[in-house]
Amino acid sequence: MKQPRRIAVKVGSNVLTRPDGRLDISRMAALVDQIAELHRRGIQVMLISSGAVASGRGALPEIQDDSVTGRQLFAAVGQAKLIEHYCDLFREYGITVGQILTTRENFTNRQLLANQRRCMKAMIDNNVVPVINENDAVSVKELMFTDNDELSGLVAGMMKAELLVLLSNVDGVYDGNPADSSSQLIRMVYTDDDFSSCVSQTKSQFGRGGMMTKMKTARSVARDGIEVRIANGRRNDVLLDVVFNPDTALCTRFLTVKRK
Repeated sequence: MKQPRRIAVKVGSNVLTRPDGRLDISRMAALVDQIAELHRRGIQVMLISSGAVASGRGALPEIQDDSVTGRQLFAAVGQAKLIEHYCDLFREYGITVGQILTTRENFTNRQLLANQRRCMKAMIDNNVVPVINENDAVSVKELMFTDNDELSGLVAGMMKAELLVLLSNVDGVYDGNPADSSSQLIRMVYTDDDFSSCVSQTKSQFGRGGMMTKMKTARSVARDGIEVRIANGRRNDVLLDVVFNPDTALCTRFLTVKRK
């Protein structure tokens, strides 16, 4: 595959969050380093970043509230911290970032969808890196995205990305429990493959999703002609490796063709 011109990168909460619930700034910095290198090589990057609610929980450890209102509170506090760190980290490379907080309605209403696409295109055309997240502070529970994996798939399709990279805390899809030494990483998934029986329904510690939702998103996006690669965002330089060396990188590739 030739070098993609435009990609969407989704990074999950478990990549950006330490075990104590606080933001992992060193991991954020490593991610920004890699995106800056992609940017330098002429690749347009849209970053779909989780971590706001988890960041808010870390900032307000005395509050234990799993209600919709509690989530809104954590998101409002955590999103401010998250974008502030991204601004500071990208500024070291002379890169400007812009924040887009969206909701499901923005993808179902034609006028809102067009406005959102126009804004994101203007950012990309002017070398601004969009940092995209669900607007959890105002989202109604019944209308929330399943998780940011679903959001990243919608963004990739809306902006006609050539590649979607989902960064998780595992190397990709396994044919069994990843913690089991006998399990093998599935390197390639074709559009007519179905490995759902191998994947656990367990959700991640700090996020709303899990590998099952990643796989559903990946299969749907690949069927629409956009290759998807799932990799471990906590590995050093994994994003660069996945983009430029997909044949040897530790990842699962969801191809846009059927198995021969």
